Amino acid sequence: MEKKMTYRTVFEPARDEMIEKKSRFIGSVRPVTTEQEAVDFINSCRAEFRDATHNVYAYIVQENNISRYSDDGEPSGTAGVPVLEVLNKEGLTDVAVVVTRYFGGTLLGAGGLVRAYGKTAKLGVDKAKITEKIYCHRLSIQTPYDLLGKVRYLIETGDYILGEIEYTDSVTVTAFVKYDLLNRFLQEMKEATNAAVTPEITGEMYIDNVI
Repeated sequence: MEKKMTYRTVFEPARDEMIEKKSRFIGSVRPVTTEQEAVDFINSCRAEFRDATHNVYAYIVQENNISRYSDDGEPSGTAGVPVLEVLNKEGLTDVAVVVTRYFGGTLLGAGGLVRAYGKTAKLGVDKAKITEKIYCHRLSIQTPYDLLGKVRYLIETGDYILGEIEYTDSVTVTAFVKYDLLNRFLQEMKEATNAAVTPEITGEMYIDNVI
């Protein structure tokens, strides 16, 4: 599968909950990278909340462009669909959500269920924090101390990400450069340092930009 240069997902696992007319709704959210990870997460929530009335879920993964949901016994379209719609509205992928319900004795009606499941999913997603994954080159930049200011200024004022800085006899700066900006970055670094500094590509990875 061809890598996306950027995509939106959740930053970390999280959980939040709410009470609606005595029913307890628990929204559990997790970033995933495969459908199997999503299924394992759903099963773990089902096991944890095995005494719950419903464990509704929705997930979207890039792998094979899969999008699935389940109402888990709630009236059709009132539970899994609104959870999935939260993910679609936020433009998220590689994410799984389980909304657990403990019935409180009062019927919510179709509209009430849609609102409660959607709101709980949004609470969980907000707590997990949305992040933009940016595919970057990782570069190691060895620079003399007298050029460190120019190197840092270029990274910090451009559309680049400053990583670790290691101080020894010289300075080694780690920078992350969006995949399609590499040539521009190398040219700008050459001009800024009069070709005295030559960045070395040491890897490729996704970097989080938490929104």
